[in-house]
Amino acid sequence: MKNAKGKVKKQFKMPHLLWIMMGILLLCSILTYIIPAGQFAMAEDGKLLGDQFQFLGYQTPVNPLQAILQIMPGLQGSAAVIFVVMVSGASIEVFLETKCFDRFLDFSLYKMQGKGDILLISVMFFLMGYLGAFGGSDALIAIIPIGILFANKLKLDPIVGLGVSLFATQVGFGTGPTKQFVTQGLMGTKIYGGFFSRFLIMNIFLVVGLIMLLSYVKRIRKNPEKSIMYASGWRPEIAKDAQEDTKTTTLSWKDVVNLVLFFGQFVAITIYGLVGDSSQLFAVMASLMLVVAIVQGLLAGMSADDIGNTFSKGLANMAFVGFIIGLARSVSLVLTAGNVLHTIVYVVTLPLLALPRWISSVGMTLVIALINPIIPSATSKAAILVPIIKPIGEVLQLHPEIIVQAFQFGDGFSNIVSPLLGWTIGGIAMANVSYPQWLKWALPKVLTLVVIACVMIFLLTTVGWTFII
Repeated sequence: MKNAKGKVKKQFKMPHLLWIMMGILLLCSILTYIIPAGQFAMAEDGKLLGDQFQFLGYQTPVNPLQAILQIMPGLQGSAAVIFVVMVSGASIEVFLETKCFDRFLDFSLYKMQGKGDILLISVMFFLMGYLGAFGGSDALIAIIPIGILFANKLKLDPIVGLGVSLFATQVGFGTGPTKQFVTQGLMGTKIYGGFFSRFLIMNIFLVVGLIMLLSYVKRIRKNPEKSIMYASGWRPEIAKDAQEDTKTTTLSWKDVVNLVLFFGQFVAITIYGLVGDSSQLFAVMASLMLVVAIVQGLLAGMSADDIGNTFSKGLANMAFVGFIIGLARSVSLVLTAGNVLHTIVYVVTLPLLALPRWISSVGMTLVIALINPIIPSATSKAAILVPIIKPIGEVLQLHPEIIVQAFQFGDGFSNIVSPLLGWTIGGIAMANVSYPQWLKWALPKVLTLVVIACVMIFLLTTVGWTFII
């Protein structure tokens, strides 16, 4: 682009994700000089006392060098997640190399004669949504290549690929009926109480999410220039025409077995997560995915070297994503070391006491949604926030399960656009979608989901719903 003087005008280019994350890390370092340091009191057993907060009266800043030195502890603290993400990514690389998923999509598209886009997208969205609801963790970042391949087969842009993978799994994760057990434990309510009520709520949000995704699909089908990725060079004609080679496509029994193995492993992981030792979940995931990858490769006729090379390629592809996950954790470590994390939580939650009962649960949802990005870990967030919101809820006479639901709504949806959640920021990097592009598409959806959540929690509070089923 040239300016009035005929000189070439440089266009703004979004920095690489590495520099964005480093910038956020240094910004948090600066905030430790500005935000007053403070702490909540701790009980003898190490539990946080949410009704006892004090400002330290002095600053405990983390200088830029110290902030950078937090990168290694961040990587170490995220080691289990990082390695599971790498192994799951490698396992899926082998699965994709078998080409059984390609043939399954080709077969499905041919059988539907081009009329099954909506059905296929709907099935894929709900499949991924349920996967997120019952087996959700950062390791699900590895299924994003499946979503991208799926979108490419349908001649749709990478945003749709993220829509049926990242977006769907996180909507399921944010509303799943089994995802609030830590919060319920801290609140002293029955674990998995209100399962069927929350299962119904989850499906309502999945339907809303699907409708928003299908609306975008319809828009770019009608006019590809409406695609958020159009300016980045995406064109539907570049994508492989899925109908060209599908007339002779058939599924062999080996393809069917590989598909069953792939989806079956996630079912097994979900069941283990519900009834097994949660401390061993990541170990079970990594081991199972490795074994399944080897079996799938052998079934597909791959040699031992081919399986090894493909697995290695998958590990390498996930290395940067793993680093970003560790870097995101480092940001929280800087805020904690500077003693400003508790201050932020205290200042943001304080206004809840001034709200009337009928609107306070909505306030909780919004407050937790605001705090969520700076404490990406749901377990850590529950450990910090529940001791604070529990006494507030008691003062306002809110049912404990309403508080749990408000926490779940606030904790879930903002994850979709959080730049500090490795699952999100690493996922969009895998799809070659910039954070501003993702934000442009996802933020309106997140705001819509939050508004619906606020209306729902308001109605539940008003009618005195107790999640008895």
